Order: sequence, then C-alpha cells, then structure tokens
Amino acid sequence: MTVQEHTRTSAPTRLNAESAKSVEVYDFRRPTTLAREHSRVLELAIETFARQWGTQLTAKVRVVSHVTSEQVVMLTYDEYAASLPPTTAMVLCELQDHTAKAVIQFATSSALTWVGYMLGGNGGQPAPNRKFTQIEQALVRKLMDDALEDLRYSLGSLLVTPISVDTIHYNSQFAQAAATTDLMIVASFEIRVGDNTTSATLAIPADALLPQLGETNPMSTTANARQLMQAQLVSVPVDVSLQLAPAKVKPGMILGLSVGDLIPIPHPHHRPLDLAVDGQSLARAAVGANGSRLACVVVSSPSGDGAPTESSTEENS
Repeated sequence: MTVQEHTRTSAPTRLNAESAKSVEVYDFRRPTTLAREHSRVLELAIETFARQWGTQLTAKVRVVSHVTSEQVVMLTYDEYAASLPPTTAMVLCELQDHTAKAVIQFATSSALTWVGYMLGGNGGQPAPNRKFTQIEQALVRKLMDDALEDLRYSLGSLLVTPISVDTIHYNSQFAQAAATTDLMIVASFEIRVGDNTTSATLAIPADALLPQLGETNPMSTTANARQLMQAQLVSVPVDVSLQLAPAKVKPGMILGLSVGDLIPIPHPHHRPLDLAVDGQSLARAAVGANGSRLACVVVSSPSGDGAPTESSTEENS
C-alpha cells in the first residue's frame, strides 16, 4: 500500500472519530468558570483557611499538622461528587437561607488517625476505612466545628451566611448536598498530620459567595461610559503654554542660523498670546506676573464672552 492509499484509508476513520465526539451544551447564563479577579480573592481566602486549619489540627491532635491549598475551581455538584472516591467521609454543613449544603470531605481512615492521636495514640497502626462510632463521630464533629470557625474567619465578608455542621455521610453518590446542576466553589487540600498524608476538599454553594465577590471587586457598567470618560479626562494633567503667532521661514534660513540673527515674528503688539494645549489654541491671554513668576491673564475664552480670568499658569514660550 502506498502512502497516498494509506492516507485515503485513514482519513474517513479520523473524520468518524471527530464526529463521534460528544458536544456539551454551554449555558452562558450559568458560567462554570470563575472570573480571574474573583478566583484570586477566593484563592487568598482559602490559603488563609488552610493555614488556620493546620494550626487548629496541631492544637487538637497534639501532632504537628500542615494543610496546603492546592486548587480552587467552580464545578457543578454532579461533577464534584463524581470526582470523589465512593467511600469517604462527607461532612455536610448547613447554610442558613440556602437549600444546598457545603461539604468538607476527607478519607475516613485519615480521620480515624486524627481521633487516635486525640485519644493518646501514636499513629503506628494503620486506621481502617470504616464508619465512625458515636464517640469518634463526636470528636470528628468537634474538629469540623473548629474548622468552620476558621472558615468563617478566613472568608470574612465573603461568607455572610451562618454555617454549621449538619450530618456526616460515607457514600459520595448518596450524599445529596445539592442539586446535580448547582454550582459549587470547590477547593482541594493536602493534609499532613504527623506521618499521615491525605487529600481533602471543601465545596461551598456558589450562590453563597458570588454576590459578595461582586462587591469585593465591583465592575463598572458601560451605560454611562461618556460620563466616566469625561470624569477621568478632567483629572489628567496637561502642559499649557503661551505661544506667539508662528512665522513661516525657508529651510535655508533655519540651516544658516547663528548667534545674533533676528527672526521677525508676525505677532502684533496689541494682540494677546495664544493659550495652547498640545499645540491647540484654546484661549487668548496676556502676559502678567504672579509673585516672582511669570503668569498669564486669560482675556478671551472659547465661549467668546471676553471676560478676563486670572490664571497662574507659568509661561513656557
């Protein structure tokens, strides 16, 4: 088979593979990506929460602990739940005036290791991956209560809704914290307690944070763009100069200039000077003084009223 024949044979296969790709409908009314400025604000808040959470764990389990923030994204709850292992600890947290719940997720075996440290263990034995007993659940809830305090402190004005621990679930597919299409702000962490390292996630309904993010980074509307531009232009500094009427000369005269040469300026003695900005004449002004410095007195304005106006603009030419 020649190269040309092979190309002809493989081309339909490639086209069929491309046409078989699934097309996902994008809803522009509910974007699933965070704006850059919003993402940065959330990342800073989540990094603060990670540091606070690590300090809190160290104090509670009496073992040096570190929590590192890895990523902050926005996902639908269905996408978030699908990314979790089937069996895991999911602490559902109730948000006042919100149907959807926040979620703090981590491995049950790691949580049992934390409980073992709290009860005097040394973490030498690997913890099983099972549900919590009543005592273990009470201790884990206490750890989560403290974590939520750190979360409220770290998010500050971004989280205006009271949040509290509701229930603990162990199956990511059955724990319905929100509707499948609800948007969630999802943060992922790495938690290291002693020699034990595990991954954890925090999911907060986007509706609980996005309104405050808009206030944190206000976006100006373009409806009054003309007024905004005018307000900005009036505060921009510009160079103002007093100018004589220009004289037209030939290049040969310019090239032959020397000290002592006299160039006649066609500007009458009785005519005021031109008050100009960037070479554009805006008004007429007479030379004056302001203390020890030269100044000008505007004698005619663009409106043509001719009313003299005092000005302390220094003469530049």
